Amino acid sequence: MRRRVLQATIAAVTVAVVLLGFPLAFLGAQLVRENEMRQLETRLEVAARAVDFRVEAGAPLTDRMLENAAVPVGEIPAQVVVRTGDGALYEAGEPVEGRSLTLQTTSLSGAVVVLTVSFWDVFWVSVQVIALVVVAAVVAFAAGIAMAIWQANKLAAPLVYLAASAEQLGSGQVRPRLEPSGVEEIDLVAAELARSADRMAGRLAAERQFASDASHQLRTPLTALSMRLEEIMLATDDPQVREEARISLEQVERLVRVVDDLLTSSRRAQGGTTEAIRLVDVVHQQEEEWAPTFAAAGRRLAVEVDPQTQVLATPGALAQVLATLIENSLKHGAGTTTVRSRAGGPSGAVVVEVADEGAGVPDELAGRIFEREVTSGAGTGLGLALARDLANADGGRLELAQRRPAVFALFLSGVPASMRPDVVLPLGAVVSARPDRRRR
Repeated sequence: MRRRVLQATIAAVTVAVVLLGFPLAFLGAQLVRENEMRQLETRLEVAARAVDFRVEAGAPLTDRMLENAAVPVGEIPAQVVVRTGDGALYEAGEPVEGRSLTLQTTSLSGAVVVLTVSFWDVFWVSVQVIALVVVAAVVAFAAGIAMAIWQANKLAAPLVYLAASAEQLGSGQVRPRLEPSGVEEIDLVAAELARSADRMAGRLAAERQFASDASHQLRTPLTALSMRLEEIMLATDDPQVREEARISLEQVERLVRVVDDLLTSSRRAQGGTTEAIRLVDVVHQQEEEWAPTFAAAGRRLAVEVDPQTQVLATPGALAQVLATLIENSLKHGAGTTTVRSRAGGPSGAVVVEVADEGAGVPDELAGRIFEREVTSGAGTGLGLALARDLANADGGRLELAQRRPAVFALFLSGVPASMRPDVVLPLGAVVSARPDRRRR
């Protein structure tokens, strides 16, 4: 949008300058040249009248009578030559060398008056006019570009905010705040987006309430059934009955876990917790938490994150994902563990990479490393699977970018640098408790 507005405005200014500037420069130069020639003709007539006046008055003719016509103040210097009828010759001004322009007339007394000026003196006056027009065109072009930049920013900023608002809706933040932009069409879209957000908020609230009620209604009888089965196990001495009660109790506990998992998945899918946060705050929090552990193991944790990078994420979830990756690097990697960020391409994504200098991920695990209960034997096989779920819930993704040495890449939605998060996105403190250490 910004680039197109700039290109359109610059193209319009360029066409205007070309269509108006070139003819103006040509006509101006022509007008100035004609004006100079008229002034030279006037000076020639003045010299001829001075000769006639002296002849009629009977005064002697001299070279001094021609000086005013030869070198007038503020005009082009010229050489004036007068030849009378009796052959007398009178001159004033310096001789003109090189290319010249010559004007000639005959006075009433029969004297021939010749005025000669340098061609380049007249040409330079025309060039000055052309240079003035060129300077004016450059100033107009610069002013047009400045106006185009201002107008492009004025039009593009509301669209960036609108895109951020739509991103919030997609990630679950159902009531983004948008200031009026002053552009009627954009404000209409923003108003409709706000109404859609209100409707979505109502639907999400109803779904959450239903999930909570269903979970509560199911958990209560299941808990009572568990207690009843435990009483049967304690009250009977029959081994067969005790075994059947134990199996039934395990089935009930499995059903409780299924209900809890469904409720958790529903809440994660609904989202609503993402916000604009500075990535470096979350990373430094993890650095302070893990640096002593790495130092005790004789290793180092390095951070290479741009302080200005902002992402859309849930602070606690992002912290837990990073903690999972850092602890995996501590357990299975070697050397320095580096947490760095980089741009994820033209889409505006931000990539957070956690890399170390160890032997990497075994080939037999690389393709299934994010599956549950897939482990190298030093963990439960849940850490990376949960980390990927948390990343997906915030609209990001977690991938194994490189096997040897291991590099895990977390892709997050970036906040545009031209957007003011305090206007568009709700701010929140990056605070999260130390996550559970259920890693590989």
